[in-house]
Amino acid sequence: MTAEPIEALSPVEASLRDLALSLPEATEDFPWGERVAKVKGKVFVFLGKPKEGGISLSLKLPQSAPFALEQPGASPTGYGLGRSGWVTFRYAVGEEPDLERLRHWLLESYRAVAPKKLGALAAL
Repeated sequence: MTAEPIEALSPVEASLRDLALSLPEATEDFPWGERVAKVKGKVFVFLGKPKEGGISLSLKLPQSAPFALEQPGASPTGYGLGRSGWVTFRYAVGEEPDLERLRHWLLESYRAVAPKKLGALAAL
């Protein structure tokens, strides 16, 4: 585990982080200088800070990826992760993402990565 970044979280980022860490056996880590949430050592959300500001997050969306990729600011996640259903969302400073949709997708990502017993415990 690396040191926690100093940047303050926006209200949207804080809400997503709080949800992620409330899920069964979820932990926070800072590999590659990026904030991530993991379950059983596997990342289920990347919460990055674009150099130009704003919000960036990546989620594994095995069911919702086709629809999610049609949304503004969405693209397949790099490093080959997009082929496995990972979607990255980028929002510029001042853009207000649909927080409820992102929270729903965060839960989908958790369930996709978590062992089945833990995934079943995650409430909608």
